Amino acid sequence: MRMRKGIIILGISLFLTTSLGCASRDYVRQQTDPLLDRISKLEAECCDEAGGSAAERAEAAADRAEAAAQRSENAAGKAGKAFELQQMK
Repeated sequence: MRMRKGIIILGISLFLTTSLGCASRDYVRQQTDPLLDRISKLEAECCDEAGGSAAERAEAAADRAEAAAQRSENAAGKAGKAFELQQMK
């Protein structure tokens, strides 16, 4: 009788393990797809923020370069005038 109980319990345990332990591909997809969507949205937001700040830095660098070019142009004009004055003497 004791042996029979052990076999029955073992049989039930094996049945439950094999029937409930496996997940189908569809079930896994249903569970992971919403997570993938959330992760994708977060990555997109992160990239947008990083791209925005990079664009701002690039614009500021372009402004500084333009200002430097203007100063250079002014200095070249002054140097040209100084050269002309020197030639007149």
